[in-house]
Amino acid sequence: MSRKIWITIFSSILIGVGINGFIIPIHLINGGLWGVSLIINYLLGYKIAITFLCLNVPIYLLASLYDKAYFVYGLMGITISSIIIGLLTPLQFLIHLPTLHSVILGGSAIGIGVGFMLREHISPGGIDLLALLISKWLSINVGVALIVLDLIIILIGVMILRDERLLYSIIIISIVGLSTTILTYVKNINLYV
Repeated sequence: MSRKIWITIFSSILIGVGINGFIIPIHLINGGLWGVSLIINYLLGYKIAITFLCLNVPIYLLASLYDKAYFVYGLMGITISSIIIGLLTPLQFLIHLPTLHSVILGGSAIGIGVGFMLREHISPGGIDLLALLISKWLSINVGVALIVLDLIIILIGVMILRDERLLYSIIIISIVGLSTTILTYVKNINLYV
């Protein structure tokens, strides 16, 4: 259990750096339920954190019915990652890179963090947990399931918000999905914790 906690902390730091240091400063959305929450906020003005929490409830209920371990490790993952992402918000004002550099670095950091967590069957929340469940049901790589779900969210965001800049988000989710696919497929990449 302590190994899972340390991997979750390490991975959450990477995710927090990716989101706060590179993605939020350029005002893009990443995939997942954070992306859905941002879209709902832009359309209806609902608070992002409350929307994120509400969207997670049905996924966590599904996980609790399917596999108690996914549910428990999902709760651990979302709790630790939410706290660490919150603690790293000052990074939003420190790093200012060109858009493409931010997309590549942010997507890589998030993807590596998510990949290590999903290898341990830990989820940082929302779509990642749903992708983990879908990968088990359909016997596909979790990274592939994650790319498909995130791509749907980004395309809906582009259509609803009519902001072509959000197409950069496709690069973000592609990097996240590719990193996750590699880390969950190649089992000999280890964190020694």
